[in-house]
Amino acid sequence: MASSVDPRFGVALREFRERRGLSLRSLGQLAHRSKSHLHELEAGLKAPTVDTARHLDRILDAGGVLARLVDAPIDHAAEAGELRARVAASDVSNDMLERIEQGVDDLASSYPTMAPADLLPLVRRHLSYVVRLLDGRVTLAQQRRLLVAGGWLAVLRATVHIDLRQRNAAAAHLRAARDLAEHAEHPEIQAWCLETRAWDVLTQGDYRSALDLSQQAQRVAPQGSSARIQATAQEARAWARIGDVAATRRTLDRVERLAANLPVPERAEHHYRYDPAKAAAYTATTLAWAGDPGAEQVARAVLADLDPHGDGGARPRRSASARLDLGLALVAAGQPDEAVALGAQAVASGRVVPSNWWRAAELLAKVEDLGVPEAAMFHELCVEYAPGRRSTADNTPG
Repeated sequence: MASSVDPRFGVALREFRERRGLSLRSLGQLAHRSKSHLHELEAGLKAPTVDTARHLDRILDAGGVLARLVDAPIDHAAEAGELRARVAASDVSNDMLERIEQGVDDLASSYPTMAPADLLPLVRRHLSYVVRLLDGRVTLAQQRRLLVAGGWLAVLRATVHIDLRQRNAAAAHLRAARDLAEHAEHPEIQAWCLETRAWDVLTQGDYRSALDLSQQAQRVAPQGSSARIQATAQEARAWARIGDVAATRRTLDRVERLAANLPVPERAEHHYRYDPAKAAAYTATTLAWAGDPGAEQVARAVLADLDPHGDGGARPRRSASARLDLGLALVAAGQPDEAVALGAQAVASGRVVPSNWWRAAELLAKVEDLGVPEAAMFHELCVEYAPGRRSTADNTPG
């Protein structure tokens, strides 16, 4: 059973060590820990035990800061198992249910604009509240509303865990979300579980499994639902990574038809509500991955819409991804110098989440292979901002 470690632990440890003027070797001598072990803790490659965190806190006179970043061991699978097992209901009012549902929408709308490490505790707290309410007595209709809310929160929590590369916790909560969706007879949540798994395996390079899961999601998703469109877009991404440009184009055409008459939702930033802006961004990503000549034009339009003033815009995380997409398209178009500049901007923004880091690494590898002089600067930025070197939970919106 692993400790629950805040992603900021490594950064905080490094700051306190440097504040004391200690090298890794010097701290290791004081704390009776190896230099390599301390380096791995600072880089986020290993999680400290509760005792180690408390010991380092005392050595560095951190005032409890380091200790508080490492909680008592948490069994994510057990937490998810508790959620899955509790299908009874509690005494709740209709107003309470409406507040819970509003909270679900608020959290899903915060996903594109809040750092994953900041969003995770909020989702956990809300989900724990729903779990407690599932202990009591309610009508069947009220029970279903709680199960649906829990299902949305569980799949959102799994998504945030994926962003933080916490895949065991993500898998546990995807199973929980799937079970809750089955109890509530809610096929859209079931489809989102499959789509989320498709995205996860795609980022790990298993493109055939991503293709299969995205197609399963389309079969489960209700007609006209956001899940159906998103799963189709995910299929296009899988075809792009496989390298089948014709299949990629055919699937993107299906996405376009599905989204053609889609109204802009009341909360366009809601993670589980597809909108025209998302459609354009997904098309840019997919065409860039496929090496399609049309990728540059689409990617430029998406970036201009997301970030018209060059300051990150209202959704800096999406803007960072758009820069990586355009950079990849520019490499294919023979414009590697601008690609390097865009990649550097994306990385330096601090908004490339751990699960998306491979996209920056892919762009870096391509410009290095081309021998672009500025690639060295881009490489240095990638080293500086790599997951584990800095906090994934900055306090800037986006």
